[in-house]
Amino acid sequence: MNKIKKYKFLFEELVSRDFKEKYKRTVLGMAWSVLSPLLNLLVLVLVFTKLLGRNTPHYTIYIFCGTLIMAYFRESTRGGMRSLMANRSIINKINIPKYLFLLSNNVSSLINFSLTLCVFFVLCLADGIQFGWQFLMLPYAIVCLVMFNVGIGLILSACFVFFKDTSYLYDILLTLINYLSAIFYRIDSFSPNVQRLFLMNPLYCFIKYFRVIVIEGNIPSVQFHLLLLFYSLLSLAIGLLIYKKYNHKFLYYM
Repeated sequence: MNKIKKYKFLFEELVSRDFKEKYKRTVLGMAWSVLSPLLNLLVLVLVFTKLLGRNTPHYTIYIFCGTLIMAYFRESTRGGMRSLMANRSIINKINIPKYLFLLSNNVSSLINFSLTLCVFFVLCLADGIQFGWQFLMLPYAIVCLVMFNVGIGLILSACFVFFKDTSYLYDILLTLINYLSAIFYRIDSFSPNVQRLFLMNPLYCFIKYFRVIVIEGNIPSVQFHLLLLFYSLLSLAIGLLIYKKYNHKFLYYM
């Protein structure tokens, strides 16, 4: 935190640059941060409502919970993966903490996520969902998700410096995660043992947390809260350890 304060001006400029860069030379600009997830949601709703959503209450919101979190995870970790290589010209000239570039990218992604979250709440009201005090627990999941994304970003950015194949492999992994996160289907039809296996997927856990609070109107168990925290701290710890161990080698591969 002290280093972030020391480089506060640079960090703010990096966040501003990363955010503006996403919409450079686009006609709609920032509107894409809201339109993109909404259009993806529309496609999924049109395709799967008749097929899988007949017996699912608030199916549009059910899917939106999944696409909202998955889109944030994808944007944050993909950008984090490339954060060091994309800024190698700066890193090679100025001695500054390298993780600042990853953090600035994550803040930019978090801003996009926040804008989409506002639209999510509007659609919840339109779908007849009652806002209760349990919604106050959503920031807990969001904070855990931010830490998880930063941790995964740290791991991927280090891997991408040494192995450029990381980008292609991660795209395949994202596709797999997308299908294993129960974004457009329910897991009730699976056996209890298979349902427990889904809890090994951190993204599914974050999505389920949102669904329990928003759609079911309940608060997940203490154990489920601890599970989210465990995944977040584990990914962050692994990412920080990798950076600490290989930080001095990054310059040789850029």
